[in-house]
Amino acid sequence: MPNAAFVVSDDIRSAFSAAMSVMYRTEVPAYGTLLELVAEVNAEVLDATPVLRQRLEATDSLDRISQERHGAIRLGTPAELSMMRRVFAVMGMHPVGYYDLSTAGVPVHATAFRPVGAEALSRNPFRVFTSLLRIELIGDEVLRTESEAILAARRIFTDSAIQLTEKAETQGGLDQADADRFVAEILETFRWHDQACVSMEMYHRLHQQHRLVADVVSFKGPHINHLTPRTLDIDAVQTGMPTRGIEPKAIVEGPPTRQCPILLRQTSFKALDEPVSFKSGSGGWTAGSHTARFGEIEQRGVALTPKGRALYDSLLDATRKIIRPAADGSNTADYVEALSRTFQSFPDTWDSIRTAGLGYFTYSLTERGRQVGSIHVEGVDRLVADGFVRFDPIVYEDFLPVSAAGIFQSNLGYEAGQDFVASPNQKRFEAALGAGVLDEFEHYAAIEQASIDDCRRALRGVQAAE
Repeated sequence: MPNAAFVVSDDIRSAFSAAMSVMYRTEVPAYGTLLELVAEVNAEVLDATPVLRQRLEATDSLDRISQERHGAIRLGTPAELSMMRRVFAVMGMHPVGYYDLSTAGVPVHATAFRPVGAEALSRNPFRVFTSLLRIELIGDEVLRTESEAILAARRIFTDSAIQLTEKAETQGGLDQADADRFVAEILETFRWHDQACVSMEMYHRLHQQHRLVADVVSFKGPHINHLTPRTLDIDAVQTGMPTRGIEPKAIVEGPPTRQCPILLRQTSFKALDEPVSFKSGSGGWTAGSHTARFGEIEQRGVALTPKGRALYDSLLDATRKIIRPAADGSNTADYVEALSRTFQSFPDTWDSIRTAGLGYFTYSLTERGRQVGSIHVEGVDRLVADGFVRFDPIVYEDFLPVSAAGIFQSNLGYEAGQDFVASPNQKRFEAALGAGVLDEFEHYAAIEQASIDDCRRALRGVQAAE
């Protein structure tokens, strides 16, 4: 039994997400403008699409749309990653999935910390895409050694943050006063600092190696580099950003516009060029600037099965063999047309996605199913066909490596980068993490199967407690 005096992890996560949003809105005013635009677009979509509103209400997911956020941070050492795992655990967030971005020329691998249960997700689905710099991919040995020394010397968590995390682990939770202190202390880890911990000369050497390397190594902490609201129509947001004085990236990452959204579509506004002071001599500072933080928006669709994901990956690969999106956006229209044409091979009704085994769905009793009493339970397809059971798409809660890399590259810049050979190393990442990552496919499959089992028990007249 949880201690009644302790604040539940869902509430700590909600408080932290809200505090992060307030902080980021202060640091990046364009983020506030973006929230206003997304809220307007979502309201228009819901007003124009009653069926969507009904589906969201039926699955208790309408309220989460407006509060949904994901953030992203970049860590420098295994010790930072391991401690971050412990911090997020206090908020009920667990590492899901392994992402290798080296194939796209970004020297990191990553996981997503997020809640995993249906109830926890409905309370607050806050996620943080957390990347770990792969020092071994820095080709310059001298620079690599210097970077390791700089990262080893920094401390990204306050003493109180560490103490409160240890206290939560030892006693199984935090009371309200400690939970409030915990949120405030952890927020300091994500705060922007305009004073670098390196000289301008060192910063330029790191920058020449890769912009992301400079972003990770040059600062005292992993400032949140974007905070992402969820929209129900990303194309409308993409079109609306310029009318609000926000310059969007050239192309929306992910699948094309569809009647039935799949996986994840993302766009962003360009990264800010922010003033930074660099170390100079003994105690002096030199004025400069750094480009890292940006605004991102996402539209989430149904989670795909391994079969569905294989089809998605093959269609995306086929499109990019025809045309790859240019960095300057000069071929955006041609790329979008090719992408839409290629993806005509992917079914675009919920029932066709479901019956083809391409996506994950939850099942629940219809009004007819609730009234029928005990019946002989047929297969789930028959129950759907006979009107006893309805199905709803399971929201994809995770990320896409190609899309994440596309967002990174759009905002980090394409020049002065380094090409890396794809080199996934999940074992090394999990060793640094201090735990294994959850397999997203197994997780979605378990949610789907549990919903089927609940329907079968109910239709047999068996109490769920049995």
